[in-house]
Amino acid sequence: MRKIFDFHTHAYPAKVAGKSVDFLDNYYKVSCNGDGTMEDLLKSAKEGGVDYLLVHAVATKPTQVENVNTWISEHLSENVFGFGTIHPEYENIKEELKRIRSLGLLGLKLHPDFQGYFVDDPSMDIVYSDIEGKMPVLIHSGDVNTDFSSPKRLANVLDRFPNLTVIAAHLGGYSEWDQAERFIIGRNCYIDTSSSLWAIPPEKAVSIIRKHGVNRVLFGTDFPLARHSEELERFFALGLTEEENNKILFENANNLLNLHLR
Repeated sequence: MRKIFDFHTHAYPAKVAGKSVDFLDNYYKVSCNGDGTMEDLLKSAKEGGVDYLLVHAVATKPTQVENVNTWISEHLSENVFGFGTIHPEYENIKEELKRIRSLGLLGLKLHPDFQGYFVDDPSMDIVYSDIEGKMPVLIHSGDVNTDFSSPKRLANVLDRFPNLTVIAAHLGGYSEWDQAERFIIGRNCYIDTSSSLWAIPPEKAVSIIRKHGVNRVLFGTDFPLARHSEELERFFALGLTEEENNKILFENANNLLNLHLR
């Protein structure tokens, strides 16, 4: 039986989930299909037949960093894994990165657009250098409204930190897929499928996936933006081979995170 690992989901404490979803709706001009709570995330995964989840939440202020990391760690299980968050203005970056690992979180999630910095700004070097070779980092890439996370800037990070394990979200560049193909696709990094399959033609998605190499592509829903059943329907409509599907849906995530799941 096929196993499915969703590498890119978000969940928030119930008291702020509604506000977070409203923000996403307004910023991206979309309608989220989940309420943002951990309970709804688990429900969506079960309904979609998804076995494993990687959960992220981003600290948009330095004061949120510790609480966000602790909250994610409290929801880990045999089927739920988590990445931590950090902010460039947080005072004790190295100490918190060490605590992230001690909490059982497997990597780091960064969102330059929401956190307000350029992904290749030297202020982030302390983060990249500390985690290089130690843990992966999922980075939101691409936004036509800002230049904070452009694929071109992310390519600068790849150049400066060649041993940094980067997952460039959204097929390498949300709303900037042409730039992603120029600067990210084919580079020594991973990409995920989140928040892309509804926005570009299937043939373009397949082209990007195969140009980059299926061994470095991860399935992601970006829940609560999409529910698992609908995103899997989009994914299978791409018409990839069974081997390609298995790698993207499960094997690549299992290998990247060294989880030894069966």
